[in-house]
Amino acid sequence: MSISILDLATVRARHPEAIAEAAARRVRRPLIGDNGRLMIVAADHPARGALGVGGHRLAMANRADLLERLCVALSRPGVDGVLATADILEDLLLLGVLDDKVVMGSMNRGGLAGACFEMDDRFTGHRPEDIERLRFDAGKLLLRIDYDDPGSLRTLESAARAVDEMAARELPLFVEPFISRRVDGRVRNDLSAEAVTRSIAIASGLGGTSAYTWLKLPVTDDPDAMAEALEASTLPAVLLGGEVGKDQEGAYEKWRKALRLPTVQGMVVGRSLLYPAEGSVETAVDTAVSLL
Repeated sequence: MSISILDLATVRARHPEAIAEAAARRVRRPLIGDNGRLMIVAADHPARGALGVGGHRLAMANRADLLERLCVALSRPGVDGVLATADILEDLLLLGVLDDKVVMGSMNRGGLAGACFEMDDRFTGHRPEDIERLRFDAGKLLLRIDYDDPGSLRTLESAARAVDEMAARELPLFVEPFISRRVDGRVRNDLSAEAVTRSIAIASGLGGTSAYTWLKLPVTDDPDAMAEALEASTLPAVLLGGEVGKDQEGAYEKWRKALRLPTVQGMVVGRSLLYPAEGSVETAVDTAVSLL
C-alpha cells in the first residue's frame, strides 16, 4: 500500500517498520531489461551537501519537490530505475514507486562538497549488507583520486573492500572514477582523454575480483576521444550525464555518440533531468531515453 508525500513523516514516526515491509514486498526485475540498455535517474547529491543546480544553490533542498520530480521521472517509459541514498530510496519505497525498477544504493558520501576532507570519501551511506537486506539491485561508489591528497588513498582502499564485499554477495557495483585536483581550493575533475583513461584503468583493477564491477564514466572533453579511453577496460560501463549547461543540444550529441561505443550499456543522469533548464521533467527524461 502506497502513501502520499505528505504522509511520509507520520509513517516514519509511527511505523518505521513500514520501510522494511515495503522493501520485502517490492517486485524486482533483472538489472538489464529486454532492450539491453539501462536508464537510471540519480538523486544521491543531497547527502554530500551538493544541493545546487545551475545558479540555484539550494535547488535540491526541498525534499517534497525532489520526490515529486523523481516520481514523474520513474513513471516515464524507458526509465529503468533510480540511484539514491537510504533516506530518498526509503521515501520512494513508502510511496510505492519502485516496483519493477532497478534500485541502486549510494555507498560513500563522506567527502562533503567543499570540505577540506573531500578526498577522504568514507563510506557513510549504504553498506553491502544493507543493499542485500533491503533487496536492492546494485550499489554505487564515487572514486576521486587526487595525487596530491592523502585522503584519496583511504578512499581507494575502502573502495576496493566494497568491490570485494559486493562481489561476495553477487551484487553489481557501479564505480565512478575521476582523476581530480584542487583548483583555487575547489575540487575539479579532469576530463581529458588521458585522465579518463587512467581513471578507468585504476577503477577496473580494484578488489580481488571485477566480476560484478561496472564503470560509471563521464564523457571526455573531446567526445571523439571517448572510444580510445574506453579501450582501457572490458568492464561494462554507463555514462555519467552530469549537469547540462547552456549548450543542451551539444551535451545530448556527446551522449548520443558515446552511447554507441561497444562497452557502454546506458546512462545514469540526475540533475539535468530532474531540474532541466528548459521544459519539463517529462520532456527532459523522454529526450534522454530517446538517445538510447
